[in-house]
Amino acid sequence: MAGRNTYKEDEILETPFDYHHLLRAGGYIKPYAGKMIFAFALSAIGGICGLFAPMITQHALDEAIPGKDYNMLYTLCAILVGVFILSVIFTTLRSKVMVRVSQSIIYDIRKDVFGHLQELPFQYYDDRPHGKILIRVVNYVNSVSDMLSNGLINIVLEIMNLIFIVVFMYIVDARLATVVLCGVPVLGVFMMWIKNKQRKAWQQVSNKNSNLNAYLQENIVGARITQIFAREDENAEIFATLSNNCRKSWMWAVRFTNLVWPGIDNISVIVRALIYIFGLLVFVNGNTTVGVIVAITGYAARFWQPIMNLGNIFNNFINNIAYLERIFETIDEPVTVKDAPDAVEMPEIKGAVSFENVTFAYEEGKNVLHNVSFEVKPGESVALVGPTGAGKSTIVSLISRFYNLEKGRILIDGQDISKVTLKSLRSQMGIMLQDSFIFSGSIKNNILYGKLDASDEEVVSASKVVCADAFISGMPNGYETEVKERGDMLSQGQKQLISFARTLLSDPKILILDEATSSIDVQTEKALQKGLDAMLKGRTSFIIAHRLSTIKNCDKIMYIDDGGITEAGTHEELLAKHGDYYHLYTSQMEDIA
Repeated sequence: MAGRNTYKEDEILETPFDYHHLLRAGGYIKPYAGKMIFAFALSAIGGICGLFAPMITQHALDEAIPGKDYNMLYTLCAILVGVFILSVIFTTLRSKVMVRVSQSIIYDIRKDVFGHLQELPFQYYDDRPHGKILIRVVNYVNSVSDMLSNGLINIVLEIMNLIFIVVFMYIVDARLATVVLCGVPVLGVFMMWIKNKQRKAWQQVSNKNSNLNAYLQENIVGARITQIFAREDENAEIFATLSNNCRKSWMWAVRFTNLVWPGIDNISVIVRALIYIFGLLVFVNGNTTVGVIVAITGYAARFWQPIMNLGNIFNNFINNIAYLERIFETIDEPVTVKDAPDAVEMPEIKGAVSFENVTFAYEEGKNVLHNVSFEVKPGESVALVGPTGAGKSTIVSLISRFYNLEKGRILIDGQDISKVTLKSLRSQMGIMLQDSFIFSGSIKNNILYGKLDASDEEVVSASKVVCADAFISGMPNGYETEVKERGDMLSQGQKQLISFARTLLSDPKILILDEATSSIDVQTEKALQKGLDAMLKGRTSFIIAHRLSTIKNCDKIMYIDDGGITEAGTHEELLAKHGDYYHLYTSQMEDIA
């Protein structure tokens, strides 16, 4: 995992590309096979119509013009115009069909990636900048979809065009047609040489774009901090470095990409020169007329056009392989926290919680908790205190099974939580975090987030209990007031009150408050205390708070340090021990005084 949580280091490709990726990608194409076949048929008809043009030109040069047969000439001209019109019509219809297919494939891939991201554990998001995740869902999927739709049809279509062109050339003159085909082996050797260089170069482009996107997303979110500390110049330098890395990697990749078209074009020019040399000098005693040479030259130009198109498709294919690898890497990311095969529904929770020798580490070998054991009775309120980083938030995260245990068991009402479904477990819990996340949309919808079928009266009632109704009602549109992303128009205290209302409305059986009142002023907190008492009544609750005055009335207080529980008891019992809690409490009271 090293280096994956920073924009400075390239991601390591964990699932290198193999051709099974293409077979797998075919699964996204299969539902639209009928439409793609229809689009292919339209393209094929249009392409075949166009192939008659050189043959019509040959008859005009060799028969109609020398024989001054103007009726024949006019007919040939009319036919020529007709085939071009038909070609344009069929090509246009094909484009319309493929636009729909391409957008449908984008939708399907993006749905699968997003759906999988919803199931991935917290650890996945802990280890990656969000910008690197975002670019996979948006940019990479857009790029890959065209390759899977138009790219596939174009490959088949261009190969078919080549076959028809070769057939038409041999009908006109077999010897000159053979001259044209002599350039194909040369092209094959050239393309094999450039393939691996292109793929590695475009993988590097993918890495550098991902780094840039991660840093950009980080700075947009942290724009206020940047301005507070006047970091604009330093950040601009970092951004310039990352942008320059993108530019350099792009220019390096383009060097190989730009070799393909000139390589094919040069081979094409040489072959056309050979047509004239062989047609006018070597095969002079045969039936090589001016019309035949012009026709073969026209077919040769058309012959190399699909090859050049295949070269461009090949370029696009190589460019997008790196993106396809990243997309499948995301979809293949294991869901480590998931329902066991024999998982059962969690019955209605009464609230008994038990830790049995629980050991946990975010990184292997660095235990945050070690052999932690405790029991909580239904309806008890438990406060977790201790120094920063001691493991308080880890304990409450494990109760909701956001991470897997290294060792031990966690039981709720005697039921091992690793053996119940996540949805049935988490739907009965209410969790209030220090960073109260507010979604863009109305305040009402934010409160409804945990219980979509709640009535307006229930929303208002929950808001009144937690002292949020007063400020919400005073807003321009009350509960229908639209808030921006992350609730930027709200104060931190207002965000926490809305989160309180959201949590209360969901009617949790176990309530977890992780620094839930840290951003609320003392006066509001005192008014809120009645609401908190109502929330805690009859519910098992775990409260993490640095303001010890707010947790004095808890049934049990546990002091967390050195990977375990060093003290446990009521407020009065712990003060009487003159231990860790006593020193923490008295020092805090002295600071207040």
